[in-house]
Amino acid sequence: MGGPRAGKVLVLGVLVAFGLGSSAEVRAGEPPVHTSPSAAPAPVAAPLVFSPHDIAFVDALTWGANASTMARFHALGADGWLKEQLHPARDTLPAEAQRQVEALEISRRSAPQLVTEFRDRDAAMKSLPSPEEKGAAQKVYQADMTARAREAATAAILRALYAPDQLRERMVWFWLNHFNVHQAKGNLRLLMADYQDNAIRPHAVGKFRDLLAATLRHPAMLRYLDNAENAAGRINENYAREIMELHTLGVGSGYSQKDVEELARILTGVGIAGPNIPKVKPGQEALLIRDGLFEFNPARHDFGDKVLLGRTIKGQGFAEVEEALDILSRAPATARHVSRDIAIYFVADNPPEALVQRMADTFQKSDGDIAAVLATMIRSPEFEASLGKRFKDPVRYVFSAVRLAYDDRVILNTQPVQNWLNRLGEGLYNHETPDGYPLVSTAWTASGQMTARFEIARQIGSGAAGLFKPAEEGAVEQPAFPLLQNSLYFSGLSARLSPATRLALAQAISPQDWNTLFLSSPDFMQ
Repeated sequence: MGGPRAGKVLVLGVLVAFGLGSSAEVRAGEPPVHTSPSAAPAPVAAPLVFSPHDIAFVDALTWGANASTMARFHALGADGWLKEQLHPARDTLPAEAQRQVEALEISRRSAPQLVTEFRDRDAAMKSLPSPEEKGAAQKVYQADMTARAREAATAAILRALYAPDQLRERMVWFWLNHFNVHQAKGNLRLLMADYQDNAIRPHAVGKFRDLLAATLRHPAMLRYLDNAENAAGRINENYAREIMELHTLGVGSGYSQKDVEELARILTGVGIAGPNIPKVKPGQEALLIRDGLFEFNPARHDFGDKVLLGRTIKGQGFAEVEEALDILSRAPATARHVSRDIAIYFVADNPPEALVQRMADTFQKSDGDIAAVLATMIRSPEFEASLGKRFKDPVRYVFSAVRLAYDDRVILNTQPVQNWLNRLGEGLYNHETPDGYPLVSTAWTASGQMTARFEIARQIGSGAAGLFKPAEEGAVEQPAFPLLQNSLYFSGLSARLSPATRLALAQAISPQDWNTLFLSSPDFMQ
């Protein structure tokens, strides 16, 4: 079978097989499917119709509009859907996605268990008798750590593609980038899943103060920015500097090098728990904190008084850290810096100052309530004017393509997605420096980037691309074909297309060609 007729029949057949076809999608001249002369035809529900505005609105706040998300939007109405996204009551996944997450090694063992196991393995390697044996063991050791990081990425991708709380998942990625750590340092590959699931996700649309504290107490951050080495008499300023420059106040906000030094002194003793309980001076036993992999060791702390941003902080142990977090999280400069970054992420490379200021005002009035800041932005005329115009960074581009192509049919292998993100230069946990990936669209529009996107569009548009071949020995790929001309396309998405894109799509010679052209179009890129 071949030719245009075959392609047409293939698209219709896949629509019916996936249950995404509607009477509006059956073309003239095609016979009805599975008709029975003795049975009365079942009533057909009228297909949902969405305005280009509503699709653009949902697309801007999720990892990509698709049929199931738009159906939820229709069922709740705009206000109800937005309320559910800003204040998600559930943290659930479809059964197949949840099954895959639960099967991962990182789901069966906690971060402390993983760290202990690999610490023991490292000690055992050192006692091996020959360099050859040590080299072979080290190779397996490193491969196993890398596997744990890939599992973390698998869980993150499945959540991004299928979690109903899409806005929270968008913010999980935003905060992972804002509080960036690089997986290649030390044993961070063992910690990435715990960092995103226990430090970031619970606070992604909660209070900024809680989020800042959770990242400060996590061993991934303390290892990455060297605060585990920060002790009285051996000050390391790395983490203190990045907290002020990147995480809270921002560059040019008025803090001084002396403030960095004072914050570094406050952070002395904040580190990672080892296998043994440290010895402390008599009378300081109550100041020792050990919570999972987090440790505050008073024996390593500078108990002198400090002056941070003009405020005196008395030497008293970890309470100094809490006081410093209060000062930093509630500073007007932090409100503006964080609000501006969120506005860049959602609205524009150079967001209007009036919008940033309104968001910052909400940040301060709500004591850093991230959902309230997002609500102020979403309900603004500036956000409204930006709909359909924000160029997608690589992560959003790839996720939105997969979501639209397969809707709620759960992929069985995330490795192709990881490969695409790495190829596009925005791989998960792969940014080496603390500043995270750029939020501005101009960072992602170079000719090399676009050429890579066109090739990835061809891979996604032409077939399953390995997404439905389980990552198991001898696994067979399940049949799958991307449905971009689906119910959502005909019920509203097509109305968003420019005349140039329509003309290009009209020249497609096959469904695969059409899919590639659509995913390569400027309309889909924003």
